Amino acid sequence: MAMEKYIKYGLMIVSLVAMLFYVLEIDAFARAGGSKSFGSRGSHSYSSPSSQSKSTTRSSRQVTTATSPSQSGGFLRNMAGGLAGGIMGGILGSMLFSSMGNASSGGLGGSGIGLFDIALIGVMLYGIWWFIKKKRREAEERATAGTSYFREASQPQQPIAYGSSTAAPSYGNLQPLESDVTAGLTHIRQMDLTFDEQLFKDQAMDNFFKVQGAWANRDLSTIRSSLTVEMFGILQSDADDLKNKKQVNRLENIAVRNVDITEVWQEAGKDFITVRFCANLLDYTVDEVSGRLLAGSKTEPVRFDEYWTFTRPVGNYPWQLSAINQHE
Repeated sequence: MAMEKYIKYGLMIVSLVAMLFYVLEIDAFARAGGSKSFGSRGSHSYSSPSSQSKSTTRSSRQVTTATSPSQSGGFLRNMAGGLAGGIMGGILGSMLFSSMGNASSGGLGGSGIGLFDIALIGVMLYGIWWFIKKKRREAEERATAGTSYFREASQPQQPIAYGSSTAAPSYGNLQPLESDVTAGLTHIRQMDLTFDEQLFKDQAMDNFFKVQGAWANRDLSTIRSSLTVEMFGILQSDADDLKNKKQVNRLENIAVRNVDITEVWQEAGKDFITVRFCANLLDYTVDEVSGRLLAGSKTEPVRFDEYWTFTRPVGNYPWQLSAINQHE
């Protein structure tokens, strides 16, 4: 009888530990940056990117390549939750039926589920939940570490509101008007006579594909000059994690449908432009050695919107990617 209990508890622990590592393994990366928001947008780091746009690039670009990261975050989290529920349901169902069978043949003295078993399962589930929550919090803190210096000031520096005599930063759900974008672009042209809006959007799109390609190779050094120090550190660290896990995230049939300039502002002697990319792609992860599909789909495309913020010193200087934000 005692041996049966030890075996039962051992199976429970093994199943729960396996479930824990499976959930942590798949809840990781998707596209360059892992489908998370990170980087610095100056004082706008405290607000969501504006969803308004000045204009749209109608022509799309499509690339078929065995490139970067994989898995759609929401889908995989749901899949992980379903798997976890299935495992726990199987354990509990087996124990309950065992208990009922024992009860019919020997009363409550059998090896079925009891209060101690329920308490043990509850403690294990709470431990898994706490561990996953801790890991996600650490990842978020690492992703936003570069913006912590803004919090040292009692008030964040207010960006210049172009076309206005007073500062008008973006707070909360307040979004800049389309005229603010137009005024901001006009101001940039005044400080840089060579600036061309369409050329900037074309360059932003080129950078989008270059970042995805570098991520696919798990080596961001080829585009280091196109990234701020903070962005390079975060992206390369994530790419190194993939390499250590011997995983390859692939993006295929990448198509950028729209490129919109949604925000333009200046602060601390720097220009900032936020661009909204609307794109779709095939997104999946494979094992580096065996080529086995680990997550995502090779046939079902994923559509997403992302906001990429570029910055440079005021004037005719190269732009660098300083932040990636997810659509909310």
